[in-house]
Amino acid sequence: MNSRRNFLRTTALGTAAATLLPRALSAAPAAKAGAGATEFALFTKHFIGLPPEELATTLARCGVTAVELPVRPKSTHVEPERVAEDLPKLAATLQKQGISISLLTTGINEVSKAQHTETILRTAKALGITRYRMNWFPYDFSKPLWSQLDELKPRLRDLVQLSREIGVLPCYQNHSGSKNIGAPIWDMDYLMRDHRPDELAWCFDIMHATIEGQLSWPIEVQLARPHIAVAYFKNIRWTPSGHESAPLGEGVVNKGYVDLLRKLGWSGPASLHIEYLKGKPGDPGYLDTAIAATQRDLAVLKSWWQA
Repeated sequence: MNSRRNFLRTTALGTAAATLLPRALSAAPAAKAGAGATEFALFTKHFIGLPPEELATTLARCGVTAVELPVRPKSTHVEPERVAEDLPKLAATLQKQGISISLLTTGINEVSKAQHTETILRTAKALGITRYRMNWFPYDFSKPLWSQLDELKPRLRDLVQLSREIGVLPCYQNHSGSKNIGAPIWDMDYLMRDHRPDELAWCFDIMHATIEGQLSWPIEVQLARPHIAVAYFKNIRWTPSGHESAPLGEGVVNKGYVDLLRKLGWSGPASLHIEYLKGKPGDPGYLDTAIAATQRDLAVLKSWWQA
């Protein structure tokens, strides 16, 4: 703790990062009054590999004004060890196109030098980014499950405390499958009960909740509701072998999720994830396909909130 406090006193990270950006980036976007989506962000995973300038112009072509930006090991726009140098530059490039960073997707699930936890979070705060998606906590099926949840509490408490001191909100994504804590919702909800919603929250993923609870997903939404900070939107369709990713409006996720969030009085950013594209930037024809898919799904998402 003393070494961390010494770091806080000696680092000039926040000041250095802030000087690289216009004043408009020093505060988070203001939320609109009333229940509903306060902004529509795009998870930019399907544009990873584009240089910063091309990324910004491509997102502008899509009509995107806010993003969820990967800053994590692998599959990223900015390598974690380069965040202090590269994230302010990328944020400034996006800002030139009128695009803000709504949240970061990180590899952080503890206070750790290896995860560059403090540097990433302080850089984010200096740029006006006040939310970040955490990395998952995996289960070890050779051990009792309840004891694993209890053993995580101190580790999670340290991360929440640091995040609160800095002024950023850690958010955990539910992800389907038998590997990670949070898939059935109740286990992560158990851990969240020790913290206020403004200290630890959900990036609630309706697609993964639907995979886990095809008919019971409204129960999971209501269980998570007090701690939902960001609503994730992506889609699947059922297949004979299981499921496959699909565009919004063509699969099982529909406007019913929006209607329930409204009924529950939820408001916050909605983040659109596009998982069904094949290929990557640089492949012939990929970019035009990705732009068209983004424009289409973003229009569907906005229409669900406007209806």
